Amino acid sequence: MMLLISLGVLIFLLLTGFRIAQEYERGIIFRLGRYRGIKGPGLYWLIPFFEWQQKIDTRTRTVDLERQETITKDSVTIKVNAVLWFRVVEPSSAILKVANYNQAVYQLSITTLRNIIGQHVLDEVLKEREEINRNLQRLVDEATYPWGIKIEMVEMKDVEIPESMQRAMAREAEAIREKRARIIKAEAELAAAEKLAESARIMSESAIALELRRLQMISEIGIDNNTTTVILMPSEFSNAAKSLTDLVKAPKTT
Repeated sequence: MMLLISLGVLIFLLLTGFRIAQEYERGIIFRLGRYRGIKGPGLYWLIPFFEWQQKIDTRTRTVDLERQETITKDSVTIKVNAVLWFRVVEPSSAILKVANYNQAVYQLSITTLRNIIGQHVLDEVLKEREEINRNLQRLVDEATYPWGIKIEMVEMKDVEIPESMQRAMAREAEAIREKRARIIKAEAELAAAEKLAESARIMSESAIALELRRLQMISEIGIDNNTTTVILMPSEFSNAAKSLTDLVKAPKTT
């Protein structure tokens, strides 16, 4: 009887040592407080009362970095939040080298975000967001590498600036648009003046071109019935009339 009881207890202890880890899980095994290795996924066995495990999830995790109030390089106070994606690539390091890797990654990411924002002016934060994201990912990944953590991506979600700064930026944008409009208008006027100067030069060199322009102007004026049409005489007629008048007025010689 005692033999059967002992055998039953032994079988029970043996069965309690079996563990199952999912495909995305790893078991960090300790024997009497000493690290013994990694087991899983699937079925494996631990020595009852002498070995125990701590499971690690190796899937990619998403961490929402809460809104942080920080100061840019040009002394503008802004509020910014971000999203971080990371996963455990070395389960043993994530357990043995850092007490709470989730909290450690979170705090490190927030600190690095505040520091990197302080190294850029407001315009760079707004316009070069992708570059800042890459730098932030690189810095956090380098810091978490000894913990067996891989930072896959970091993205800033929202950048909130003070209302006074928003109004100032709106005025600046309006001034830039007005400047651009004035430059375009000035360039158009310059191009028109150059074309007029070129046309005047061509007409001054050709009397026929000048007369054709006069006839065109007469037809344009005559479109409106309420206008008075002025007929312009060709310049050759004027020159001939002037020469004839001078000839009549000239004193006769005997």
